[in-house]
Amino acid sequence: MKSKSYKPSAIIEQFLDDLWSTKGLSDNTLSSYRTDLCHFERFVLSQSSTLLDVNDALIKAYLAERFEQQFAKSSTARLLSSLRRFYGYLVLYNHIQKDPTSLIESPKLNRALPDALSEAQIDALLSEPDVDDPIESRDKAMLELLYATGLRVTELVSLTMDQISLRQGVVRVTGKGGKERLVPLGELAVEEVEHYIKSARPALLNMKQSDVLFPSKRGQMMTRQTFWHRIKLYAVRAGITTHLSPHTLRHAFATHLLNHGADLRVVQLLLGHSDLSTTQIYTHVAKARLQQLHQQHHPRG
Repeated sequence: MKSKSYKPSAIIEQFLDDLWSTKGLSDNTLSSYRTDLCHFERFVLSQSSTLLDVNDALIKAYLAERFEQQFAKSSTARLLSSLRRFYGYLVLYNHIQKDPTSLIESPKLNRALPDALSEAQIDALLSEPDVDDPIESRDKAMLELLYATGLRVTELVSLTMDQISLRQGVVRVTGKGGKERLVPLGELAVEEVEHYIKSARPALLNMKQSDVLFPSKRGQMMTRQTFWHRIKLYAVRAGITTHLSPHTLRHAFATHLLNHGADLRVVQLLLGHSDLSTTQIYTHVAKARLQQLHQQHHPRG
């Protein structure tokens, strides 16, 4: 299927350029689209066809080949999402008349419940950093802000000083697709960030100039991987053995809000989800935990 002389069609490059200019998608997302479309085009060429001549039967044949090769359902679902967006673009700009993906069903995924720490575990984790140490004071402020806002780790480490207003108690976040949202901080997060800015941040910068809210020891933006390692460090110190991910505190933020009666659409706005269905999984998280508690503690559970 693969050919050394293969070169992506100009229409793929045009599509990716359009995504970049109109949607502001990240390099990683654009790379995923490119990979999916190039793999599909190689298959199409092997069937003596072109991307503009594809019909639903050819797409089904490609999906059948992927099934035989035991690709994960999640990978195939992402591929179909790429193809739908690509062929939607082709229809929109009159390159083709009919979308060949319109009758193709996505594989049904068993959506895994994201791991979320209990409120007691969150308290233990947030209590670990030593606020008298500049680095740990920074980490404490970051953890408090992350749990208070549900930011993505990438959004957190890229925050600048002008994106946060401690007086108003809000942070202005630039999320996926360049979309901005205002997220409230909460009193504890405001207190920790204020303490950090006054005492620890100048010590970390050591006379260097930087607009990064949470700089590294070199005064630069911290990587998400570095902060992830910091989270794991405090989890070990707190004796937390639950599986953690870079989005652990984001999941805890959403779950705990819902468990305390927050409206799903409010959580959607705070998380920066463009589609409510993305947020919907957290209702399953909350219900699953409430069900578990009921079974454990109710006399007829």
